[in-house]
Amino acid sequence: MALEREFCKWSYCQKPPVETIETDFLIVGGGMAACGAAVEASAYAKQLGLKVTLVDKAALDRSGAVAMGLSAINTYVGPENKVDDYVKYVRTDLMGIIREDLVHSLGCHVDQSVYDFQEWGLPIWQKDREGHTVDGQVARDEGLPMLKDGGVPCRSGRWQIMINGESYKVIVAEAAKNALGMENIYERVFIVKLLTDKNNPNRVCGAVGFSVREQKCFVFKAKAILIACGGVVNVFRPRSVGEGQGRAWYPVWNAGSTYAMPAEIGAKMVLMENRFVPARFKDGYGPVGAWFLFFKAQATNAYNEDYMTKNWERVKQEYPGYADSPGTCLRNHAAMIEMREGRGPILMHTDKAMQELAKVLSKKELKHLEAEAWEDFLDMSISAASLWASMNMEPDKVPSEIIPSEPYLLGSHAGCAGLWVSGPSKNYLGAPDDWFWGYDRMTTVEGLFTAGDGVGASGHKFSSGSHAEGRMAAKAAIAFILDHKDDKLEPGQNIDEVIAEIYLPFEIYEKYKDYTTAPDINPNYLRPKQIQTRLQKIMDEYVGGIATMYMTNKPMLEEGLRRLTFLKEDAQRMAAADLHELMRAWEQYHRILAGEAHLRHILFREETRYPGYYYRADFPKIDDDKWRVFTISQYDPKTNEWKFETKPYVQLVK
Repeated sequence: MALEREFCKWSYCQKPPVETIETDFLIVGGGMAACGAAVEASAYAKQLGLKVTLVDKAALDRSGAVAMGLSAINTYVGPENKVDDYVKYVRTDLMGIIREDLVHSLGCHVDQSVYDFQEWGLPIWQKDREGHTVDGQVARDEGLPMLKDGGVPCRSGRWQIMINGESYKVIVAEAAKNALGMENIYERVFIVKLLTDKNNPNRVCGAVGFSVREQKCFVFKAKAILIACGGVVNVFRPRSVGEGQGRAWYPVWNAGSTYAMPAEIGAKMVLMENRFVPARFKDGYGPVGAWFLFFKAQATNAYNEDYMTKNWERVKQEYPGYADSPGTCLRNHAAMIEMREGRGPILMHTDKAMQELAKVLSKKELKHLEAEAWEDFLDMSISAASLWASMNMEPDKVPSEIIPSEPYLLGSHAGCAGLWVSGPSKNYLGAPDDWFWGYDRMTTVEGLFTAGDGVGASGHKFSSGSHAEGRMAAKAAIAFILDHKDDKLEPGQNIDEVIAEIYLPFEIYEKYKDYTTAPDINPNYLRPKQIQTRLQKIMDEYVGGIATMYMTNKPMLEEGLRRLTFLKEDAQRMAAADLHELMRAWEQYHRILAGEAHLRHILFREETRYPGYYYRADFPKIDDDKWRVFTISQYDPKTNEWKFETKPYVQLVK
């Protein structure tokens, strides 16, 4: 039985003071895309007399997926590669369906971001005059030419270059702060709702959020907004449990805000059925990419069999036309065959890799490489190093177990979920006319732009590509503002009601907290942690999580949707005892909406397009005749209904 809906009347909690900020361009988020947007927008705004403002729920220096550090830049085209080949690489890895106009235009701009990073102080590994590998600091000390001047980076793969990356994000954030000025940056402010214009409901005009450090609400009014808050983590039940639940591959603070807030004002989403399931070192989520690409390590099943070689003819038969050049999900699929058939665990032979390298490298080179191997974990997964120590193992002497993680929803790594956005220009590379509606990376809501994880049908941007895409979107947003400089915007929502809705979890908690002696056990509300636990259980068991080995079908999805609908109703009675918990409450709401989009998209696409990421047991094959299309959804919060359509995939790069 549904409980009566509550409304915040400020009877039980204090109404916060409200600060209103008027700006021209508002950047929501603090990761790589947001920092790129800040630098690019500021370059134009200052001379045009425009104001640019950035708001982030964290602190810019350590916000986003690169917060802890990174050991490589995964997207650098360089003079030796062609942008067309980059498009083909992305298309292959994402099983043949991408917006090639978006991927190609990004490939044309990404190297400039890398040049900027090095100019700002990021140490990039390079080849010296004798062809030896030296790390970034040594390259600088030896006076090697920078990449923009012909310097040669150290490649760990065709598109990847090695860096000394512990301070990667700090360096990039410093450039953004210098460009904007700290007076235009609002840190520790969580944006919850976007506002639309009274006269044009399909035009964004502002955003509302609250400080997570003081009792204060913020209303931002803007002519254009870039939303870049990352993807979705912890919408599925993680493999790490108990005190380790905060350990995940992607940053745990990514709550789907990039998808949920635009969806709530009618923005269309694309390929939200896609997810990424990375293979990572078990329990610590340490990175395996560098071990495969740079250290040439081999992974086997428990019986020392190369599962890729063993299963590849089978994979080719199951997914003809896609296994000739295997993408990430198909490599996952080959490992999952071994796990399902009882030949796990999967082992990464870190020990043999180091032994083989010792045969061909000098002692000095080997020592340097070993240092980088361990730095790889300290940059990206300190917990992995801690686990090795706690288990009394040395990975240069014994193999380490790897396992597919829980699913993540994102658009900048090996995934392509996100928002349906405009391409860079009309007829770009021969793109259909309806792929462009005036401004690069603008969503279907006028004035609302996105980048990084927010742009759908366009993966493999990684950190450098997200930064470059932020620059591209910001430039387009400035053009939009100039073209609409005389527009008079007024929010169509009642601001007081929006603020009351945001603070409702406070009101509910204070009203009912004394009903029981244990605040966590109360029939009148749910705490954010309880909401999250229910959400993760539903998604895990019905939407192809680890519990079912990523398998689902129509009846499971329909049951999951039924349970998710109840959860969404119950989430209207979330309770929060403090500001931190209030943030967690709205993060869970954003996760629910993003998770629902994911479920509905999988239900809509009646094929298994991404084997190794998820499987439709009732439609186990790829069906190119019907489903080589973009799946596009639009949510109507007033009616709680979803509309779906498809658009044909068009190949632009031959």
